Amino acid sequence: MAEKAYVFIETELGKTKQVAEAIRNYEGVVSVDVVTGPYDAIAIVEGATVADIGVLLTDTVHRISGISRTVTCIAIKG
Repeated sequence: MAEKAYVFIETELGKTKQVAEAIRNYEGVVSVDVVTGPYDAIAIVEGATVADIGVLLTDTVHRISGISRTVTCIAIKG
């Protein structure tokens, strides 16, 4: 089974839709929802390992223009 993480995303003013569309284009991204509250979008990502999720985030998601901050929560199996 793949590892899964929730990525809570804060964007620069007026950039939320652009950021969400950009994130959807990456392999490993299961879904992206624009939300209300302290974050502007929440993405669900998957990878074969936690390290793969880290590579996805650092090499792709964190480089998207318009993202000001992310918080990633790795899902655990309970």
